[in-house]
Amino acid sequence: MVSVIRRREFVCVAASAAAFGSRAAQAEGMTASGVYPVAVPTYEVMFVAQAKGFFKDESYDFKLIQGGSGVKTREILASRQGDFAIADIQHVLQLNKNGRPTRALMALDQRAPGVRFAIRKDLFDDGVDTVEKFAAWKRPDGKRAILGVSSLGGTSHLWSHYFMESKGLADKVTWVGVGNVDTMLGSLKSKQIDLLSSAISVVSEAEKNGWGKVIYSPSDENTWNAVIGGSVPVNANFCLAATIEKEPGKVQAFTNAAWRAVQWIKANSPENILGAIEPFVGSTSRTANLLEIGELKDVADWNGLIKPEAWARGEKVWYGELTGLKPIKMEDAVADKFLKAAHAKYPA
Repeated sequence: MVSVIRRREFVCVAASAAAFGSRAAQAEGMTASGVYPVAVPTYEVMFVAQAKGFFKDESYDFKLIQGGSGVKTREILASRQGDFAIADIQHVLQLNKNGRPTRALMALDQRAPGVRFAIRKDLFDDGVDTVEKFAAWKRPDGKRAILGVSSLGGTSHLWSHYFMESKGLADKVTWVGVGNVDTMLGSLKSKQIDLLSSAISVVSEAEKNGWGKVIYSPSDENTWNAVIGGSVPVNANFCLAATIEKEPGKVQAFTNAAWRAVQWIKANSPENILGAIEPFVGSTSRTANLLEIGELKDVADWNGLIKPEAWARGEKVWYGELTGLKPIKMEDAVADKFLKAAHAKYPA
């Protein structure tokens, strides 16, 4: 049975383990929780670990919390109302910056899977069919075009901004956060925004309904490599350093389950994957979800260990005026011993 707590219903999720007694008694009382931003397949590793019982195999009663955005996800983790999170690795850096030491446990992809630009269909029909034309277009009141992302400071904003900046266009549009899947699509449909940057499942849904048209896809390998130059750890599983220090067994159990989920995803078809995660991604159609799952296979990091050269490529995106982040050493943001132990226990 799927166990999900959505943010609007969320008050507090306990994360306590039975302290003493027999192993069976301890296992019976062990709980943990994981936070994910929005209801799209991008976060399928956490969904699969839950749906296939991999957390349960580690003797944990695991609860999932939908944060509502990447920024809200990290806020829940920072307040210790969730034990683990899945989101862009820049949230790890933000938490460290804000006095909440945090460590990435494993990378999940090598390119950002959620960066596709869908412009309003009426604008596309009027010939606004490139990002350059979009940035030059003005709204009826003479103001700049509005580009919507899930949350300001989140994954889509970070990478969308960098690709727009590479074209000299980032400061020529107005950036707004538009929330979860329903509100993202609703804001495009109602013309509150002029372009939406989001995952392929969301923009495909916009195309299907005649609300938008994709005009630029930074997630595509050729486009990505031309601007970024190669792989980067984008989305990651992470937790507070305090959790590592105080509950290393819980961290290992989470990482074991996540690693098994990665292996299962690699071995299965998009149809089988959707069958497992469908209860978590009901806001977009089956066709759109299958498209995104296929893209996730294309961008996935099947090993999960973060390499120094990939980290170095990410630094040119993470550290800038947009984020306000200052460089920190990779070893101060990554704890890979748990993933190495999971590799040994569950060989690929």
